[in-house]
Parts: sequence; C-alpha cells; structure tokens
Amino acid sequence: MTHDELDALIERAAERGARRALESVGLHDEHAGRDIHDLRTLIDGWRTTKRTILESVIRWLTIAILGLLSLGAWWKLHEK
Repeated sequence: MTHDELDALIERAAERGARRALESVGLHDEHAGRDIHDLRTLIDGWRTTKRTILESVIRWLTIAILGLLSLGAWWKLHEK
C-alpha cells in the first residue's frame, strides 16, 4: 500500500467516523447548522443568566451588610 493510498483510506475512515458521530447526536441533516446556532444561543443565555444572578446576590448581600452596619451605628448613637 502506497502512502497516497493509506492517506485516502484514513481520510475515508475519518469522514465515516465523523458522519456516524454527527448522526448519533442528531446533527446529520440540513438543520444541523441552525441547531448548533440555537444551542450556542441557549448556552450564552444561560451564562448571562448565571452572571446576572451572581451579581444580584452579591449586590443584595452588600446592601444587607451595609444596612446592618448602619442599623448598628444608629442603635449605638441613640443608646445614650
């Protein structure tokens, strides 16, 4: 077997393997590109949601801590 024949054999095997892999996850038809785009959009939305939730939790915790500190200071000033 020559080097070119071996390359062609490997290329055909790789293409068949790729087709089988795509078929096994349902990405073998003409809608596969749109499906990938939709999945990426969904993942981006999830990442944005996680980031927004984390920022909101941090903001509320900061407000709560500052509120408690203010309440404590007010309490100390009005004890006398």
